[in-house]
Amino acid sequence: MRIALFEDSAYRLFNPLSYLRPVFDLRSGILLIREKTEKRLKQPTDYFIRRLLLPLVSEQYPDAVINQWFDEDYLFINGRVLMDDALFQEIMELPAGTALKSGQSIIAAHIEAKELHNIKQDDEGLLLFPEDICVFHEKEINLPSYSWDLTSCNAREIENDFHLIGKQGIKGNVLIGAHILHFDHIFIDEGAKIYPGCVINAEEGPVYIGKNTIVHPNAVIEGPVFIGDNCRISIGSKIYQDVSIGEHCKIGGEVEGSIIHSFSNKKHEGFLGHAYLGQWVNLGADTNNSDLKNNYGLVKSYADGREVQTGSQFVGMTAGDHAKTGINTMINTGSVIGLMSNVFGAGFPPKYLPDFSWGGADGLTEYRIDKALEVAKIVKGRRGKTLTETEAELIRFYFNRKKQ
Repeated sequence: MRIALFEDSAYRLFNPLSYLRPVFDLRSGILLIREKTEKRLKQPTDYFIRRLLLPLVSEQYPDAVINQWFDEDYLFINGRVLMDDALFQEIMELPAGTALKSGQSIIAAHIEAKELHNIKQDDEGLLLFPEDICVFHEKEINLPSYSWDLTSCNAREIENDFHLIGKQGIKGNVLIGAHILHFDHIFIDEGAKIYPGCVINAEEGPVYIGKNTIVHPNAVIEGPVFIGDNCRISIGSKIYQDVSIGEHCKIGGEVEGSIIHSFSNKKHEGFLGHAYLGQWVNLGADTNNSDLKNNYGLVKSYADGREVQTGSQFVGMTAGDHAKTGINTMINTGSVIGLMSNVFGAGFPPKYLPDFSWGGADGLTEYRIDKALEVAKIVKGRRGKTLTETEAELIRFYFNRKKQ
């Protein structure tokens, strides 16, 4: 039996975060969503993704089996599933010809080889499972549908992933004068360095600090928190609970309840709360995002360009890949900053900034694609990475589609 993660049409609700990656390559907790399944399987899975993403994902994962069929039984698992031990056991025990469904979303389906020809694909190449292909059983789970669903469950996911990975203890260098509370819930990997005056407090949840990460003096980290490899935490930083920071990030100021995917910077003072930042995002000094309305009401945000009710009291901003803010930028509650957008100036910019926006409260123009790609090349080059032609071509596609 082959095991495959698949995208469904709900990927659109994660835009702009899902423009340059499958939904299962988003992070929640310590791991990417797909890694939560693959670590339990102890092997890679096959992938079925949007046809548009195939060239880029094939380039990023040259050994992966993507959008290919074999004459074998398949266990299909929705790429949005935040896997835990109980659900994993239930899915792995699904009999052939049965599926789990939550509302209109397929959670998992065990399809026999002889029935594969009945699986359809839509115009984007997404898989469609006809009602008569297997017996569907309703299963009530919290299947994330928006970026704020990933941040709202981040504490739980950090806890789950910490136990799944099974690492604890201190391999790095904790200098005299640093304070470590609750050793049993802390992992500090090789090459990491914790300077004097730092406080790492795992009393309320685990703290995971990756390889070669530097935590500069007087920073405070209160778990549950994940900080990936090769990060830099600035002097006096305040990293509160429920924060995930992916690899190669520079973080300072005050961060709470947020996910920073990887390769993004919030190096200076300013507050980031209940937010999700994609890759290659840079927040200028004293950029602040509101995550709570003054009337304490439920926050509205945007998904796939449309305003939606989040049902949550705490929702910060969502920033797509390569988004930038200038110094002293103020971002309103539930704001969405599109792919390659550059936001600056006094006052609050609009809550929804379309992809390739340039400007702020005084008005928006279009960020020229040649300039946007030139900056992206420089930014990635600073981290030893290359903006490949495949990635640039996909970004150009989104730019041209926006103009239509």
